[in-house]
Amino acid sequence: MKKKMLSWANRFNIFCFLDNQDYSIQPQRYECLLAAGAARYISPGSLKDLDDFLEKNKNWVFGHLSYELKNSIHHFQSSKEDKIDFPHFFFFVPEFLVQITQNELKIEGRDCEKVYEEILQQEVETTSTPHITIQQKLSKEEYIQTIRQLQQHIVRGDCYEINFCQEFFAEEAVIDPVSIFQKLTTVSPNPFSALYKLNDCFLICASPERFIAKKGNKIFSQPMKGTAKRNLNDQREDERLKEALQKSAKERSENVMVVDMVRNDLSKICVETSVKVDELFGVYSYPQVHQMISTISGELKPGVRFLEIIEASFPMGSMTGAPKHRVMELIDEYETSARGIFSGSVGYISPENDFDFNVVIRSIMYNAANKYLSYQLGSGITFYSDPEKEWEECLLKGEAIKKVLTP
Repeated sequence: MKKKMLSWANRFNIFCFLDNQDYSIQPQRYECLLAAGAARYISPGSLKDLDDFLEKNKNWVFGHLSYELKNSIHHFQSSKEDKIDFPHFFFFVPEFLVQITQNELKIEGRDCEKVYEEILQQEVETTSTPHITIQQKLSKEEYIQTIRQLQQHIVRGDCYEINFCQEFFAEEAVIDPVSIFQKLTTVSPNPFSALYKLNDCFLICASPERFIAKKGNKIFSQPMKGTAKRNLNDQREDERLKEALQKSAKERSENVMVVDMVRNDLSKICVETSVKVDELFGVYSYPQVHQMISTISGELKPGVRFLEIIEASFPMGSMTGAPKHRVMELIDEYETSARGIFSGSVGYISPENDFDFNVVIRSIMYNAANKYLSYQLGSGITFYSDPEKEWEECLLKGEAIKKVLTP
């Protein structure tokens, strides 16, 4: 049914498909949501415009925040070219909402019975992936040299940890985003998966990470820092790798730094003393990797608006480093590509004013107009980082994407 839903949605210029891939990550999100068509939308403008739009539309709202939104929130100026070209933010009230929960399909919008029949009648075809030549902006040697330069900033006290990302890309790429999404989520099903279309721009996302969620008056963030490969052919070795991640001093130090950042961010918008760490250094297993995840929550102050929450917490600490403002300057200086929607966020706001937004990682970005395809990979760099191992960690994170694009 999900494949039929996507096939039906692809007729629209705008749609957002969110699927938890049957994971139960607390606080529980909807199993599967499809928002298709834009009844109303807010195109790029000021953050105040976004706030006004959300105040006027107490309905389902879907959309994204690009990493480049940091320029408005933190008063940066970035000039790197972004060939994918998602706007800094975009939110829309859907014409149709299709929801799957426990074997039940619910449709909101006009002519619901007709829409249901149209979905059922969709023919699902899996197209073959054409040959795509993946290039990289940095050679291994250039990457290692950059990591060593960043470690000199750490030695000088500029920062403690920095998330450094590199871009892999293909030009003149012609793909079927729906088919690629289905293949990616088959190879690497993850709880914050999304297929998002905004005119010619596509995000094909298999993210395992939550940025921020609100349920009632509680706010939650679950930063992910710490990655280890899996060995699915040897259960004992797989458990050893998981245990090694759990005990790794380096990965724990990265994780706890991000936890402290999130605690500080949430303290700006939460009731005093309500911010707490619900879980520290939890290790969770996904098809490709083991991940270290912590959970932080707090009770929101009365009357806090969505924009205030985003201004306090965005971009997420797991994709920047510490201290946040300084490492964003270093990211602008040392990364060769604009991040765009990568390390931004996609999600929804419900009519009850609850919301859930992911971290855009483990994702393919595609512009169908200029045939440019991109994916970015990163890792957290500390004083103790081994540049060679950080290179290997990036490649590990991109294995599922590479497998899908170059079968």
